[in-house]
Amino acid sequence: MTAELSRIRNFSIIAHIDHGKSTLADRLIQQTGGLQAREMTEQVLDNMDIERERGITIKSQTVRLDYKASDGLDYVLNLMDTPGHVDFAYEVSRSLAACEGALLVVDASQGVEAQTLANVYQSIEHDHEIVPVINKIDLPAAEPERVKAQIEEVIGLDTANAVLASAKSGIGIPEVLEAIVKYIPAPKGDRDAPLKAMLVDSWYDPYLGVVILVRVIDGVLRKGQQITMMQAGTQHLVDRVGVFRPKIEIVGDLGPGEVGFITAQIKEVAQTNVGDTITETKRPTAQPLPGFKEVQPVVFCGLFPTDAADFEKLRESLGKLRLNDASFSFEMETSAALGFGFRCGFLGLLHLEIVQERLTREYDLDLITTAPSVVYKIFKNDGSMIELHNPADMPDPVYIEHIEEPWIEAVIYCPDEYLGSILKLCQDRRGIQKNLTSVAGRAQVTYELPLNEVVFDFYDRLKSISRGYASFDYHQTGYREGDLVRMTILVNGELVDALSMVVHRSQSEARGRHMCERMKDLIPRHLFKIPIQAAIGGRVIARETIAAMRKDVTAKCYGGDISRKRKLLDKQKEGKKRMRQYGSVDIPQEAFIAALRMGDEG
Repeated sequence: MTAELSRIRNFSIIAHIDHGKSTLADRLIQQTGGLQAREMTEQVLDNMDIERERGITIKSQTVRLDYKASDGLDYVLNLMDTPGHVDFAYEVSRSLAACEGALLVVDASQGVEAQTLANVYQSIEHDHEIVPVINKIDLPAAEPERVKAQIEEVIGLDTANAVLASAKSGIGIPEVLEAIVKYIPAPKGDRDAPLKAMLVDSWYDPYLGVVILVRVIDGVLRKGQQITMMQAGTQHLVDRVGVFRPKIEIVGDLGPGEVGFITAQIKEVAQTNVGDTITETKRPTAQPLPGFKEVQPVVFCGLFPTDAADFEKLRESLGKLRLNDASFSFEMETSAALGFGFRCGFLGLLHLEIVQERLTREYDLDLITTAPSVVYKIFKNDGSMIELHNPADMPDPVYIEHIEEPWIEAVIYCPDEYLGSILKLCQDRRGIQKNLTSVAGRAQVTYELPLNEVVFDFYDRLKSISRGYASFDYHQTGYREGDLVRMTILVNGELVDALSMVVHRSQSEARGRHMCERMKDLIPRHLFKIPIQAAIGGRVIARETIAAMRKDVTAKCYGGDISRKRKLLDKQKEGKKRMRQYGSVDIPQEAFIAALRMGDEG
């Protein structure tokens, strides 16, 4: 049942967060009869609970739709729903590589935003035909004509073929389908050539093993074929070939231009590299596909179980999560304060939050997360270079020649009225302004910023000062030298390694003072006074003291000579001094969690 090449359309839906990608996908599935009305749910393709709750797409999803166009012909539409969030940009790039065109969804009231731009440029790089869809035209604040003009001015796309629609109420959906057939080109491919297919995605299914999503470029992929993964160099036997409509449907074979899935008794997702070329073992293709660049973790943090007995459970759970998310990495580490745990690498803060939430929810784990940090490059005096993932591992400054930190180029979109406070925020975070333009009441600012200033709470601060109207997108631009130091926190003279962080020297004092004040509020009072200090090397830069709890030892003295009271007080003082030497400070777990949450930093 292989479809004819000229009647296949492979397209993805790209947009900024919340502009209505998943809802539009729902309507297209409904309109083409992919699911009956009783089977429809909100966001059909978002199959994780967490995606539904947060209303965001995390994994790209694919669905095959049959459509009878106005010209009377039957078409096969392969739709890829993609995430809109910057942390999942690699998901978008994979989906785009498997398509010939894209629907660019823009909110009729919000207009073009940062992520819209980022995804459009990715799409243009893949040489796609782009069809603009102005969504949410039934909103009271909708201004479709203004948004059309904005798309032409900002992106430079012709909007003559733009479709006005409302995915929620179903307005303009037939026109969207017609536009897909009319404007998006059919795929090219040769059915008789050796098999060449792109591995677009893979995930673990408890019943089927590893499921591989493929886009066939040339040749035919069928059951019983012996295939080779060219990059991994492994061989497998195909035992199932199918498509998603969105329910699984087993088919005989997949021809050129088609998107579907195969299973081949593979046990681990790690064996399937995204972007790999699949070919037939007996008759291999000469040239593999260019593939994707490796996903590099950007943010690192430690995950520790609150109960040390859960360590093995955490190891197992991380292993299972990794089955479905190859972009996340972990290795074991130990901490004096928190015990055994794992150092994990993520693509960004949202990715970190999602992984943490999935561990808590799906695997019932209680976790402590250390302060997120980025990867620093440390150049030593002997000419060697090491990568630093954990601030606690930083070598002695005597051996360091210089330290380099990662920088990003950030594009911020916001209404003009919030521009002043956004510029101040970027300035405070050591930003360098590159560009500033304003079109029709909306400003676009380009800044270069150090990544470690962004990973803490930059996004939250940006959202709060712009009342949620600013949008933000970034990409890494490389490493630069910086005056960076390691700040350590001492409680009662003892180092708390979990609270160590790398900061810029100019901001170390403010950060240290803030951390000490915070710990003072969080650690309960003991019977002796506890100093909390922030230090750089041997120099203390901030200090707070938690006062001791006092028992009234003079309560039994009624009047009499003052020397009796003095004697009792001196005895108490001696006891406290001795207690401070031998007493250990009990830092509750909540104190760690709260101290590491830098979100409400002023």
